[in-house]
Amino acid sequence: MFLRWLEATILDLGDEMHRVYMWIWSSGDLGLRLLWHVMHLILSTWYFIIGLIGSLESFLISSGLFKRYRDLDISKVQYLAVAIDSDEALQTLKVLELLRWLEAIGLRKVCLYDTAGVLKKSKEALTLLLNNERMSNETTSDPLVDQKCLSLEVISFSDGKQAVAKAADVLLKKHYLSSNTEKPNLTESDMTDALGAIGYREPDPDLMLIYGPARCHMGFPAWRIRYTEIVHMGPLKSMKIGALIKAIHRYTMVHQNYGT
Repeated sequence: MFLRWLEATILDLGDEMHRVYMWIWSSGDLGLRLLWHVMHLILSTWYFIIGLIGSLESFLISSGLFKRYRDLDISKVQYLAVAIDSDEALQTLKVLELLRWLEAIGLRKVCLYDTAGVLKKSKEALTLLLNNERMSNETTSDPLVDQKCLSLEVISFSDGKQAVAKAADVLLKKHYLSSNTEKPNLTESDMTDALGAIGYREPDPDLMLIYGPARCHMGFPAWRIRYTEIVHMGPLKSMKIGALIKAIHRYTMVHQNYGT
């Protein structure tokens, strides 16, 4: 936990560190420049060690050497969201590999999201490849065994904008353009009802995994992640199945208080 906190703190200071660097560089002070390079070397070494430890831990988890990670209680993750940076979403084979892992772990409902809609364009190809692999596996396994398939939803930032605009139109006509002179204070349930009225009834994700440089939900529809646990997983190109298993296991062990 301390390592995660320290790493997040350093990343949050990114802009301030850049301004300090520019000031040191413009000052022409050789001592300050040397100190900066020493700090840069220390941080680079630190991140290398953290990455090495993470890779080793991921390998040990995926190898099944840690007993607590062998049997995941997937029942707590009824719906998983995966938000991917749009530039990294272009790595279709990586996305396909991630979906294979999720299906192998036992997840059945997954929502893929990226801001620019890259994943929506590749949805057909991803679905086709997954179906072909399932058909190939079915021919080599017992046909009487019920093989559950991965249900895939793919959305982008534009879907959220359209939903908000349509829901606002519904609320406007219902509460402000009607003959009722008393204007109500709109609540969360009003917004939920409006979204349901226009057909946006998809479930809220239990857990969201973020792949990319940004430590945020990247514009994922906010009304669907009110109680969602969000975990930053790092770059898609560096994804590891051990880290994926660890993130899901950690969520299944958390007790959530939703309030009253």
